[in-house]
Amino acid sequence: QVQLVESGGGLVQAGGSLRLSCAASGRTFSSYAMGWFRQAPGKEREIVAGISWSGSNTYYADSVKGRFTISRDNAKNTVYLQMNSLKPEDTAVYYCAAGGLVAPKRSDYGMDYWGKGTLVTVSS
Repeated sequence: QVQLVESGGGLVQAGGSLRLSCAASGRTFSSYAMGWFRQAPGKEREIVAGISWSGSNTYYADSVKGRFTISRDNAKNTVYLQMNSLKPEDTAVYYCAAGGLVAPKRSDYGMDYWGKGTLVTVSS
């Protein structure tokens, strides 16, 4: 069992930056692939970025490539999402999740455990 708690959301102006953190419980954090996802009002949840258990492989949605960076610190049981050049369309609740692998085309994205989310609001 893995419990995930996101933090770092808030209100930011367009063009600004935020860094989201996701703290995981459990001693097996380093064995899980991790992902960040988001859900905007009236829209389905979508994948934003994913990272392998070792951190050597990453995935980004086209909409955030070049602006967002996912990273992890296995010693701290934490995964991060650095978000730069934020746009109003990035406004959403952001969730982190853990699973065996990051599978962008699967309905569950390969994730088994989900956090409760943190709200990011980007004003124009």
